[in-house]
Amino acid sequence: MRVAFTKCSVAIAGAGLAGLSCAKYLTDQGYTPIVLERRDVVGGKVAAWKDADGDWYETGLHIFFGAYPNMLQLFKELDIEDRLQWKEHTMIFNQPDSPGTYSRFDFPDLPAPINGVIAILRNNDMLTWPEKISFGIGLLPAILQGQKYVEEMDKYSFREWLQKQNIPPRVEKEVFIAMSKALNFINPEEISATVLLTALNRFLQEKNGSKMAFLDGSPTERLCQPMIDYITERGGEVRLNAPLKEILLNDDGTVKGFLLRGLNGAEDEILTADIYVSALPVDPLKPILPKAWKEMPFFQKLNGLEGVPVINVHIWFDRKLTDIDHLLFSRSPLLSVYADMSNTCREYANPDRSMLELVLAPAADWISKSDEEIVAATISELEKLFPQHFGGDNPTRILKYHLVKTPRSVYKATPGRQDYRPSQQTPISNFYLTGDYTMQRYLASMEGAVLSGKLTAQAISDALTVANPSHLQTPTRPPATNATTA
Repeated sequence: MRVAFTKCSVAIAGAGLAGLSCAKYLTDQGYTPIVLERRDVVGGKVAAWKDADGDWYETGLHIFFGAYPNMLQLFKELDIEDRLQWKEHTMIFNQPDSPGTYSRFDFPDLPAPINGVIAILRNNDMLTWPEKISFGIGLLPAILQGQKYVEEMDKYSFREWLQKQNIPPRVEKEVFIAMSKALNFINPEEISATVLLTALNRFLQEKNGSKMAFLDGSPTERLCQPMIDYITERGGEVRLNAPLKEILLNDDGTVKGFLLRGLNGAEDEILTADIYVSALPVDPLKPILPKAWKEMPFFQKLNGLEGVPVINVHIWFDRKLTDIDHLLFSRSPLLSVYADMSNTCREYANPDRSMLELVLAPAADWISKSDEEIVAATISELEKLFPQHFGGDNPTRILKYHLVKTPRSVYKATPGRQDYRPSQQTPISNFYLTGDYTMQRYLASMEGAVLSGKLTAQAISDALTVANPSHLQTPTRPPATNATTA
């Protein structure tokens, strides 16, 4: 076994958005991070790959919202704001009872919450006026009391919360099954009320909160690579094919080093640093926690968190199925949201053929099924959404497909999960956590991952500055502002 000493101050296990964000903000404060990724691709839950034809397929369908201040700030700091393709300010739902038709919530160019109220009131396809009024009255506590109320509602599922607020069941059926599956890949009877109320609060209280953007290409190249370039240009390092095998401890229980598994016959390697960060998802983190730590209440709480399965389906067709340049809520029992990426994404553009990217959720009953079974079930749903293209003498043909199965994706946000989410700072003085499962206001999302990385970097900087202000390099720039407080 070889032992490598690195000049880096912070070793970060995991190169998803949280790990890369943490490294980026550490470099801003004068630290030199080394990011370790077990796979040969960065991005974690936003990773993407190219197939033999040069076409991209992704881990998920990733949407950027106006209510993502930390993500938008990151784009600005990386000088890549032009890579966000902002869409019309609307939400579009399929109409199961009228195949091939859509219902829209169009937000006018007015201040919040007036624009959201008008969007809801103008939609006459999905909710009746009495249902709209009941829903509006039911939302008042969340709007007036804010985040404190939203956090307190974690003891209820969203269905229970709707019932508590005397909101008609049809509101759940018509609107919130789709939104629940989009936000956490589970249904309203399972999801914590806090998740949907957080989203609604942001969407209704910020003028452009619900406005959506697509990235102009793959997340790996168009978002993650600029983060890597930023980190490495300032002395940091990002290593692929460097899986964390074990966390080695000193006699006092602090971290001695990261043991990295040697691949392809290579020896294991011990990487030492001043500070250590786990940017792993909560599920792979739990098994590798040192035995002594597992007895600590802080780490025992992690047992209350578990990732939810999700499947991302990509299907290339021989013709255009739709010209809609936007996210679509399918309102299908099988599918969550989808988009024709040939319309929404500049790099994937094709004027003659569609590539649908679809999220299958809830996926618990499907994750173990074959790709062929999943695609067949998906096509059955698409026949209902696009009947004009799947019947007749010349039905559309599938050219190819790719599936990406994630058995444990974002943490399953059922009622009571907030109490199990840890802080970024742990009881171990030189070990920190980052990831969307850690405590921050944006829950399990890309925004939550970026914010968690920023908070972890700030916690490290604060702790080390107090402990030994002369230990670190002089920061190259001031610490980034936490956009949630701006």
